[in-house]
Amino acid sequence: MFISSLIADLKAQATTFDLTKLEQMESASVILDRNGKIFGQIYVENRQTVPYEQLPPDLVNAVVAVEDAKFYQHHGYDLLGIIRAALKNLTAGHVRQGASTITQQLARNSFSLKERTFRRKLLEIFLARRIEDQFGKQKIMELYLNRIYFGGGLYGAEAAARGYFAKSAREMSLAECATLAGLIKSPNRLSPWTDRDNSREVRDFALDRMRDLGFISRERCAAARAEQIAIGSRQNAQGQTYAVDYIRQQVIAAVGWDRAMNEGFRIHTTIDVDLQKVAEDSVRAHLESVERRPEYNHETYSTYAASFRKAKANGRMSDQPAPEYLQGAVIGLDNATGDILVLVGGRDFEHNQYNRALQARRPAGTAMLPFVYAAVFEKGMYPGSLVEDSPLDNRAVMIGGTTGILGEWGPESADNRYEGAMTARQALTKSKNGATIRLGMDAGVDAVLQLCSAAGVRSPLRPYPATFLGSSEITLAELALAYTIFPNGGWRPNTPHILDRIEEKDGTLVWDGKQQTIRKIVTKPETAFEVHSCLVDALQSGTGKAAFTQFGLKKMPAAGKTGTAYDFTDALFAGYDSNFTCAVWAGFDKPQKIYRGAFGRELALPIWVDIMNAAAESYPPREIKQPANLKQIEICSRSGLLATDKCYETVSTATGDSVQRRTTYTEIATPSQAPTELCNVHSEPRARLAREFGSDDLPRAALAVDLSQVTPIVIKSSTLLADKDPYNSLKPTLKPEPAPQPATETADDQKTDGASVATEAKTASNTTNGSRPSTQTSESTSEIRKAIPVEPIRKAIPVAPQEKPVEIRRAIPVKPPDQEDQDETLLRSAVPPRNLDE
Repeated sequence: MFISSLIADLKAQATTFDLTKLEQMESASVILDRNGKIFGQIYVENRQTVPYEQLPPDLVNAVVAVEDAKFYQHHGYDLLGIIRAALKNLTAGHVRQGASTITQQLARNSFSLKERTFRRKLLEIFLARRIEDQFGKQKIMELYLNRIYFGGGLYGAEAAARGYFAKSAREMSLAECATLAGLIKSPNRLSPWTDRDNSREVRDFALDRMRDLGFISRERCAAARAEQIAIGSRQNAQGQTYAVDYIRQQVIAAVGWDRAMNEGFRIHTTIDVDLQKVAEDSVRAHLESVERRPEYNHETYSTYAASFRKAKANGRMSDQPAPEYLQGAVIGLDNATGDILVLVGGRDFEHNQYNRALQARRPAGTAMLPFVYAAVFEKGMYPGSLVEDSPLDNRAVMIGGTTGILGEWGPESADNRYEGAMTARQALTKSKNGATIRLGMDAGVDAVLQLCSAAGVRSPLRPYPATFLGSSEITLAELALAYTIFPNGGWRPNTPHILDRIEEKDGTLVWDGKQQTIRKIVTKPETAFEVHSCLVDALQSGTGKAAFTQFGLKKMPAAGKTGTAYDFTDALFAGYDSNFTCAVWAGFDKPQKIYRGAFGRELALPIWVDIMNAAAESYPPREIKQPANLKQIEICSRSGLLATDKCYETVSTATGDSVQRRTTYTEIATPSQAPTELCNVHSEPRARLAREFGSDDLPRAALAVDLSQVTPIVIKSSTLLADKDPYNSLKPTLKPEPAPQPATETADDQKTDGASVATEAKTASNTTNGSRPSTQTSESTSEIRKAIPVEPIRKAIPVAPQEKPVEIRRAIPVKPPDQEDQDETLLRSAVPPRNLDE
């Protein structure tokens, strides 16, 4: 009576389960790239349901052979199997063998019947009978293979096939089908990611069972047993990348967490998965190469990865520190739409989830220079305008400190020489920072900052000339968006975006991210093309020329600019073609020197080249058209004015002969920018004066300000010289003539205090516009002076009573050192500059 009552009770309980829930499975949302290729998923349970027709027959047969050989004969349960298992369980004194059919496993997994008791087992049998009454065998197999766990965080056969073998379920081979069937009994222990040998053993068992049951021939069985299976990356299978994580955040914001995680959407994105793989592989390979350089003395990726794996295996991840190896980031945009085609936020998402392409604000360094020139050209100058390249007083620039000479900010070259007057085109092509500061001051700090803001830079930029050289922090995404103004003719898309649309499995539109491209006008088309033409030169013959000569950039119409931050803490390259703009960054999460000489052209440029070459194959670039309002003019590079037939200079050949060389070249300018005066350097009156007096004796323009009326500034810290001089730029170009010593000088006066060498610097701006070139140039000093104590001017320089009076020195002539020793003398007298950001 007790048994009949129990059976009646369990039958009644079995009828209370809602069988419609068998088809209500949490399903992963699939992420597709712009071409429809799957490259990631969003899920709580990593599952993608498919109909029975998309399940390979070999997989069905393998599961039947391993899990339930009488699947097609029984009606939900195997009575003989249950009796056999019951006898073993009675002998053992507890439930040891289950003898569960596929239908029983489906019931147990669908309704969480997990207790290992006889009552639960009986309930499972009655529930399986109900399922068999309502569904056919094919439907039961479909529900089973879509729901069951296959280890490694993979639910269902489709997710397992993609996770383990990087292919859909219907594309699996016989050996791969047997592998999945074999691991069902213990999915985590038998996963090929966990134990390759055990996984192979259960695969072979499944193949033998299929052969014995007549599902496959002996020949197919032998061939499958001999097959070497390629197992995919576990990290890739789990979708743990910076791009997938950002997409997940955007989808949750669009449709909510529950729907994003459970409803199995098809998420269409702007990513190009082929280009994405090139970028990820290139970042990995090139930064590993940097870590092998002898001058690199920081933590490496391989060292940290080994420590990370060990901590993970020992369950001590809480003790694992954040990575401190060299990081990299990439973002690539469609110029016209702002679509994100490439997004790399770091070297390993599992190590650290901080997205350096979107979240990190870092100095862009000299990659900011093009925006200074854009502001200058908007103000009426043009690429042929002359500018002075010489040291600056650092108090006017505010980089690395508030005093001293701007010697540490030379161009992006280990061997810097100041070159005097040059054209704006040459200054940008060669990344001349002293010249850039002068040009930027001519345009005005506000004008440059306003242009950067209009170009899409939302990060706050400090209102100092140091911002011209990229000392203010911005994101890599902002930099890439801003660079699109040059190939686009002065406009940019509204904002970068990564989502295109979200659909149900049947194609029903859930969310549409397509918007009409909003064009944000930033500069005139002529201005954008003028900067573009300079950036073409920078890539072909300037700081980026290694792209062609060393790193293999294909011959294509492209342009770009290197970026190196002060003291080599950040290395960048930003560039574009007509379709695609890409920005690359390398540096540490905690800003520090990578190594001396870590220029953007060495760390970031080769990664950019790999990506641009790949992009050109899918999106062939075209020439960027020159606006009709820009005209070709011939100018003299020595004056920035219209060329004449006298614009020649005498140069010496390798054999010692003197020849005449033309100093002119063809420049572009709008009618309002173009100079109207002829060259005044090679004109007849000046040439005659030069012959009669010599160039050093020619009249020079006088200062507009009487410096004797200017109150001196108290020097409160040491002069900035070459001790912290990453560019090694403070090198004299002239050998001074010895000067006579004053008769009144004492022996004590001749002692030089090497720790406080006073250094003079020209701070006057020598920029010109196209129509009114400046004739003022900085005079060369023919003698070196040293400082001796004099009485301070108390009225002009008030000193607080509690402070020690500042010693002021006046300069008197001293005998200069030999030319060969001069650099060493300056180095010994140098003291480290102070960094405002510290």
